Amino acid sequence: MTAALQMTLEAGQAYPLGATWTGDGVNFAVFSAHASRMELCLFDEAGRNEIARMDLPELTDEVWHGFLPGAGPGLVYGYRAHGPYVPEEGHRFNPHKLLLDPYATELVGRLRWGPPIFGYELRNKRPGHGFDKRDSAACTLKARVAAPWPSASRPARRGQRVPWECMVIYEAHVRGLTRQHPAVGAEHRGTIAGLGSAAVIDHLKALGVTSVELLPVHAYVDDAYLTDKGLRNYWGYNSIGFFALEPRYLAGEGAAEFRDTVARLHDAGLEVILDVVYNHTAEGNELGPTLSFKGLDNASYYRLNPDDRRYYINDTGTGNTVNLSHPRVLQLVMDSLRYWVTQMEVDGFRFDLATILGREAAGFDPGCGFFDAVRQDPVLNRVKLIAEPWDCGPGGYQPGNFPPGWAEWNDGFRDTVRAFWRGDEGQAPGLATRLAGSADRFNHHGRRPWASINFITAHDGFTLHDLVSYNDKHNEANGEDNRDGHDDNRSWNCGAEGPTDDPEVLALRERQKRNLLATLLLAQGTPMLLAGDEIGRSQQGNNNAYCQDNEISWVHWAGVDADGERLRAFVRSLLLIRRALPVLRPARFATGGDPGHVLRDVIWLAPNGVELTPEGWADAQMRCFAMLADGRAHLGTGPEPAADAVVLVVLNAAHEAVECTLPQAAGITRWVRLVDTAQAEVADFAESAPGEGYSAAGRSLQLFVAAPTPQAAECVARLTARLGEG
Repeated sequence: MTAALQMTLEAGQAYPLGATWTGDGVNFAVFSAHASRMELCLFDEAGRNEIARMDLPELTDEVWHGFLPGAGPGLVYGYRAHGPYVPEEGHRFNPHKLLLDPYATELVGRLRWGPPIFGYELRNKRPGHGFDKRDSAACTLKARVAAPWPSASRPARRGQRVPWECMVIYEAHVRGLTRQHPAVGAEHRGTIAGLGSAAVIDHLKALGVTSVELLPVHAYVDDAYLTDKGLRNYWGYNSIGFFALEPRYLAGEGAAEFRDTVARLHDAGLEVILDVVYNHTAEGNELGPTLSFKGLDNASYYRLNPDDRRYYINDTGTGNTVNLSHPRVLQLVMDSLRYWVTQMEVDGFRFDLATILGREAAGFDPGCGFFDAVRQDPVLNRVKLIAEPWDCGPGGYQPGNFPPGWAEWNDGFRDTVRAFWRGDEGQAPGLATRLAGSADRFNHHGRRPWASINFITAHDGFTLHDLVSYNDKHNEANGEDNRDGHDDNRSWNCGAEGPTDDPEVLALRERQKRNLLATLLLAQGTPMLLAGDEIGRSQQGNNNAYCQDNEISWVHWAGVDADGERLRAFVRSLLLIRRALPVLRPARFATGGDPGHVLRDVIWLAPNGVELTPEGWADAQMRCFAMLADGRAHLGTGPEPAADAVVLVVLNAAHEAVECTLPQAAGITRWVRLVDTAQAEVADFAESAPGEGYSAAGRSLQLFVAAPTPQAAECVARLTARLGEG
């Protein structure tokens, strides 16, 4: 704050919301439809001592506002909202509780759990019925006025950096990705600056991914029940600020650090996708603290039980549900999204529990206000939008039901692929659907195969290594007697639970990893890898490591063993193949074509090389089949030519080897084997003629490619040469 700071507020403006420096002062604007009075509180630079308190003088369209002449960047502030404290009517105003500005872009201090942050009396950690008059300012977060960003020096972006058809997602945690990376400077490990380090960027580029999806970076709160146990909310799905970065992820540079890291990733050709949590806040249910939204206007910001507005609708399973049906709450979310795109220059978002965003009074609605607002927004309708298409409320499971332009996490892909390679009966028909882009879910309203975000593992659940090493979860470190986390993991330990020295078990585990990764990266749709899976990261069997900010969750980069290095090379090879062969990532859903036509986009084959019959599909014991995809059928249907290559993916989940026959196909004179997961190294590129037999080893996958034209033959030759170079 400057020496010219006055302690008298002028009327100011109702727009924009938040604290805006104008050059000669700061305009403050905050929404509350039900407050009777709104106080602005100023603090010293450290946020420890309150130095002034004054009423916002004006109320326009339910926005309280005022202008403080002489104020500038660095000013620390918060609000106190006056109004009715009638919980049964949904109102929880308590001016003794300092409130964080929902539009704050910089935070000061940290939250300390204790009775003062609760709006009601707390006696022996139990809620009383009285109105708590203790001042929470010493225990809670404050906002700091930020300087506006200078105009971008880079030209405005036109369209998406990476076409959807080419996208490969790498899901990562900012802290966990670099906390133990030996090539990242000690002062930057576990920070956003570390994410932008040369070591990380070089790894991502060499691996072949295109887009980094970051677990929440918005400011969030560690739950009290975790801090009581000495744990932390590591994943960060407990947001309190939708414009502010989580301070623990910063090396000290503030938002500039984030912008610089994004620029570094962009310069390397990589996208940045943010995992965002607009479905609930850290204020919990009726027993939760009063930190911001609850104190500013509880009845507007949250969905409340219509029969007793003391209680919250809990479709999120976290205690509260944000009310996007309210226009000002919808505005908050839209403003936040635009901020991260226009100011922080991110490329898209993955929405946690996204069904919440589409809920109206009657339930989930693909034509709700939020989806309509995004679709017509000139900024947001040009970025990547990914939904986690479920929540915990009634009718909350909505895969395939999001609007055109959205992609969705496909848990059906995860579950089917896991079950198939575990050897479960009757999985082949479902797997065929998933390999071909899950048209049953997404082939409507002009949607494309990329709408299916295919994944085997994600932050929530087993890592790839643990998926093939444990039959059961081992979450004892979470302090909940192993009751938390999913029980239906469809995992298989390959013969021994957890660590083992048995060479046969270890070899089978590595093969199963290759099977799972190959299925993911050769399937149609958008693949997503979990950070660390490419080097065999383990969480010691913990499938719910949300509270483990330690070596259980961090990626172990040092001392990667030979198996880990081979796995990394295998992933790199698969992604090289995927980039080189557009037939693996078509722009249209496969139809199967007319059996009388020479060229058909996808044909499903029995081991003998002939098309599967209905009787074959009905055989629950069938564990070996093949997908023949012909790129010539896709010529002219996408943004890039398919090089008219033909690929054959053979999957054998049986324990024993299966004798197979290479199929006949129009114009095909030879097949080249590019991948065989029975081999620990890159395939030997063996050539065979159609009609020849080969043995598909037990629990293995093979990829063959045929090049029926000179152009395709040249493409395959270049591809095999690059693969052979390692």
